[in-house]
Amino acid sequence: MFLSVFDMFKVGIGPSSSHTMGPMVAAARFLDMMRASPFAFHGLRASLHGSLAFTGVGHATDRATILGLAGFRPDTYDDDKAEATLAAINETGTIELDGLGTLRFDPKADMIFDYDHALTGHANGMVLMATDAQGDVTLRQVFYSVGGGFVLTEEELAQGKATDEGDPIPYPFKSAVEMLEMAKSSGLTIAQMKRANEVSRGCEESLNRGTARLWQVMNDCINRGLERDGILPGGLKVRRRAKGIYDALMAERGMNLTAPHTINDWMSVYAMAVNEENAAGGQVVTAPTNGAAGVLPAVLRYYLDHVPGASEKHMEDFLLTAAAIGGLVKYNASISGAEAGCQAEVGSAAAMAAAGLCAVMGGSVEQVENAAEIALEHHLGMTCDPVKGLVQVPCIERNGLGAIKAVSAASLALRGDGEHFVPLDAVIETMRQTGQDMHEKYKETSLGGLAVNVPNC
Repeated sequence: MFLSVFDMFKVGIGPSSSHTMGPMVAAARFLDMMRASPFAFHGLRASLHGSLAFTGVGHATDRATILGLAGFRPDTYDDDKAEATLAAINETGTIELDGLGTLRFDPKADMIFDYDHALTGHANGMVLMATDAQGDVTLRQVFYSVGGGFVLTEEELAQGKATDEGDPIPYPFKSAVEMLEMAKSSGLTIAQMKRANEVSRGCEESLNRGTARLWQVMNDCINRGLERDGILPGGLKVRRRAKGIYDALMAERGMNLTAPHTINDWMSVYAMAVNEENAAGGQVVTAPTNGAAGVLPAVLRYYLDHVPGASEKHMEDFLLTAAAIGGLVKYNASISGAEAGCQAEVGSAAAMAAAGLCAVMGGSVEQVENAAEIALEHHLGMTCDPVKGLVQVPCIERNGLGAIKAVSAASLALRGDGEHFVPLDAVIETMRQTGQDMHEKYKETSLGGLAVNVPNC
């Protein structure tokens, strides 16, 4: 199995990797299909199903789909240009596209929220259609946004897990057991094996440059979140809190008046800063999703700013180790809240962050696997129940607590010798089964949990 660090960590926009980035990516793919088709097209249409319909407005799924159909992509997204494009589409009822000309698209009529007909492949389903001059559909494609910005067509999903058709990699572990065995036989760390896999498909320079950019975007996102205040969009009137908490923490520094547990506030504020930016539609890095994007950057920032002897030269090892763990979770279970609840998002993020921190603090391969296991185990059963479909309540605080759990898990693992009762593979499988058994209303539909027990306005 090979899942690149740049697949697990993708630069994109908020508020959701599965509900915002995924639909935009799907729309871009559909445009490529249209350009490759022999037909002449005159219009576009889109319908959202399942979780994409139920929480689509709160996650800006309609906006992301329309912008995707207008040629926007998450990694090159320009907010000012997007606003101007949306205004033009709403005014003219058309979309201008290179290679396809002027196509009819009325957002009120052609952007459909279908709450009654869920698609069978995945909770996050959407149908994109191109029409002829009479309005008849001449090209139709079902897409599923399966979490973390990953998108599969109906046909790709039916084929099962995506097969890796590239050149063989040196360390193709598909489970934690295989990972431990390969590390033992090779004498390499998880990061070293992951680096060898990455370099075998690319080059060391691009890997170094790419991971440096990932951390730059993550850290910039933290800093923006620590500097901005005000009310988050969406109607809940949730106030940004990260700046106020950060200002108070900075004021207390050096006063010798703070309790030791205040370090938890630092971890939380870094994570909350990211997720407030995400909720506002800012630039974030999926880690492994947007809804859980604050956990890993918060733990890495905690390491760099608060752990004696920390060095940014270890940043790449942190990300590579975390990506290896995230790949195991995605391959053997899920990172999608709509598929398995928030255990698949914040739980996976905490496992990845715990593994990364344990690795850069000198943990053995066995201790790193233990750290990931502890973090994921103690998120099992966590539901995804965003109030009003917005990635705000309980999501922002939940990232802070996920970061705290990740650091605690790494610390516990480092206090041991790597021997532990529950293997990581068993926890990943348990998470898969738990997600399968979880009622649909607790999986990113806003039909249960906090979403129905907290007033929305």
